[in-house]
Amino acid sequence: MIPQLRRAFNQNFTSEKYRNFLAALDRRCGAPVKFRVAETPCFFPKSLLEQMAQDGQVLLNQLLESREYRKQSDVTIPREYNVPNESKRPMFLQVDFGLTRNKQNEVEPKLVELQAFPSLYAYQPALTQEYCKSYGLDPTLHTFLSGLDFESYRGLLCRAILGEHTPESVILLEIDPLEQKTLPDFLLTKDLCGVETVNVLDLQKQGRALYYEMNGRRVRVERIYNRMIVDEVMRKGIRLPFDLRDELDVEWAGHPNWYFRISKFSIPFLKHECVPRTWFLDELKALPADRENYLLKPLYSFAGIGVKFAPSDEDIAAIPTQQRHEYIIQERIAFESVIDTPHGMTQAEIRIMYIWLEANPQPTPVLTLVRMGRGKMMGVDHNRNLEWVGGSAGLWID
Repeated sequence: MIPQLRRAFNQNFTSEKYRNFLAALDRRCGAPVKFRVAETPCFFPKSLLEQMAQDGQVLLNQLLESREYRKQSDVTIPREYNVPNESKRPMFLQVDFGLTRNKQNEVEPKLVELQAFPSLYAYQPALTQEYCKSYGLDPTLHTFLSGLDFESYRGLLCRAILGEHTPESVILLEIDPLEQKTLPDFLLTKDLCGVETVNVLDLQKQGRALYYEMNGRRVRVERIYNRMIVDEVMRKGIRLPFDLRDELDVEWAGHPNWYFRISKFSIPFLKHECVPRTWFLDELKALPADRENYLLKPLYSFAGIGVKFAPSDEDIAAIPTQQRHEYIIQERIAFESVIDTPHGMTQAEIRIMYIWLEANPQPTPVLTLVRMGRGKMMGVDHNRNLEWVGGSAGLWID
């Protein structure tokens, strides 16, 4: 979207540079990256990123400043996964925007969705650095927001993850982490903050305490950087070695309940020009006539699982009446193809990533994550067998 940077990158691109970039990224991560990484970073005007960061803050504050919303969102937390000692607000937040073109022919962001759950906070800086090194990009390009650089960002991230604890007593918690596509992020989190990644199934409970084993030693867990998605626990019928409802002597870096409270469930409550029209399925007497312009989405799914385009009567009938409040009907965003590539114009979805320390009055926008695509959906799983699509990073210049 910065034409001179886009043209220069495309002109200097070679397949050999891309292969070398991917190899360097795998080495940096300490494990192969198993999702598709785009051939290119994306160059965005600083003003556009600032607008999205500000819009995201407005949307988050609408929810978090509303006692009524907090009360209504109680229903989102499954009783058997309602974790005690919930924090006053979430620590890690993501707001995803698609780029559209308005009636004035201007590119503007529209909300796709938002979530209160950690994203690739360690992987994205590494990805950006490898793009810059492998392609010899302008050293004045920036990736961090809010005036941060790599070192100040690292300090902020480690304060969020570690709190007042030593790295040994803090764990990154996941289900079968070696099998997750996000393993590179887990390994890079250890590089940045020193925390071990632990399979939730390997935890041991004694009284109110949790323990893990490291080098033959039993280590007490004092704080958990939670990357375990309860939706996956429920979907796979996983039996945890402790009850999430237990009163435990442990802190959460990212309390699990916020995964439900700030989610697709939030969107019908939001009022802002960047928010597409959205309703709970059970609140609609009839579907809109122009169904091709709408999506049916389950509230609690990951990576686009269960999304239906132009939902049919059969799609609706298949959902039991008592479950229809767990689905939304959302106006489909007409993504504008804004990234010029050798394979044609390509769409971009931009995630603004926030960290919200307890001492700070507002969430801090820190970084972007970009997904490029030409398929119906932007996730990497929905753009297979295509080139110049996949996970990417946003860069900007003063």
